[in-house]
Amino acid sequence: QVQVVESGGGLVQTGESLRLSCAASGIIFRSFSMGWYRQVPGSQRQLVARITSAGSTDYADSGKGRFTIYRDNAKNTVYLQMNSLKPEDTAVYYCNARRVTGSLVDYDYWGQGTQVTVSS
Repeated sequence: QVQVVESGGGLVQTGESLRLSCAASGIIFRSFSMGWYRQVPGSQRQLVARITSAGSTDYADSGKGRFTIYRDNAKNTVYLQMNSLKPEDTAVYYCNARRVTGSLVDYDYWGQGTQVTVSS
């Protein structure tokens, strides 16, 4: 059974930091691209950052220079370090595990989300 479980969300003030964690089980973690997405009510889920199985990273413009995604394959965990948080970063953050072969998505799993609230 595949499980993708986020943790680390919470309430912080503007300028503070948070580190989100996402632990995946039931998959060959090192073979999966891992991503963080976020969603606010009434809006679509949007990519925050992604790291491939090879370790390449990609960030949305909103997080460049402030957010860092990294993975620990030994722990089957991906992290999102968020610094200099802003009220507009407030959202539910979701972890995604995706395996792609060529141009096809073989597997696509989501966590339940963790709330991040940044007060002004």
